[in-house]
Amino acid sequence: MTATSPTRPLSPAQAASRARTRPRVRASVSAGSVILWIFVGIILFYLVFPVFVVAPVSFSSAKYLQFPPPGWSLQWYQNYFDRPGWVPATLLSIRVAIATAILATALGTAASLALVRGRFPGKGAVNSFIVSPLVVPGIIVAIGVYFFYAQVRLVGNPVGLILAHTCLALPFVVTNVSATLQGFDERLEYAAMNLGANRWQTFRRVTLPIIRPGVFAGALFAFITSFDELLVALFVSGSGAVTLPRKMWDSLRQEIDPTIAAVSTILIAFSIVVLLTAELLRQRAERTRAAAFVAEEDELGARE
Repeated sequence: MTATSPTRPLSPAQAASRARTRPRVRASVSAGSVILWIFVGIILFYLVFPVFVVAPVSFSSAKYLQFPPPGWSLQWYQNYFDRPGWVPATLLSIRVAIATAILATALGTAASLALVRGRFPGKGAVNSFIVSPLVVPGIIVAIGVYFFYAQVRLVGNPVGLILAHTCLALPFVVTNVSATLQGFDERLEYAAMNLGANRWQTFRRVTLPIIRPGVFAGALFAFITSFDELLVALFVSGSGAVTLPRKMWDSLRQEIDPTIAAVSTILIAFSIVVLLTAELLRQRAERTRAAAFVAEEDELGARE
């Protein structure tokens, strides 16, 4: 047996030195956290500050863009509904965004199933090609789409906008649905097919209900991507398919009244609602995946 040497008691000087060192460590950690939060707060304030300017200007009683507003009025919101061009552009943007969301969701869900479940050569290249609109600068995409549409006579056609926006929105759907499929237990599908269901019935009754939050989140992102897109619309909308972002661009160049501020405030509120909905769906998908993982762990534990 080896004898352990007794711990030497600390001298009064050493004990005082340690007592002084510990609070310093806690103080330095606390000071670093405070500095980090202050820095993050400054960045967030810088990003959100334009909203605190645009929203009050939209209720201004002045005849031109002025901050702070000299008075308050709803005339610019009424001007948005009464002036020709604004409401048709908004309705066109909504129709294009809805069609884009449906098309991108269908294609993106199918592509996600193939990329997550499939085993084929070149899968990485296909995935990179699908998400490439997130990397390639938008102006390059817009110029390429314009030259192609000019040859097939799709400039100024809403169908051309839907197809172009679908390409831009597809990566968001693929990303959301693929993330949901990563935690999916494929044995549920095998069990359904063993009970007599075909592949379509299995997807509709087993797979889709589980990945539905990710599909809905991808559809919302596709909708907001199409609704807010400007660069492609500037090149291919022409005079027959003017969307709301294109109309806002033209208004900024030709007008100086606060109608543009009213439209911007409406879009900000709309975008906040859509993004909050997408975040709630994402959290629901995370909870569903966690619950499926816990159930699988419990099942494995019961078998052992």
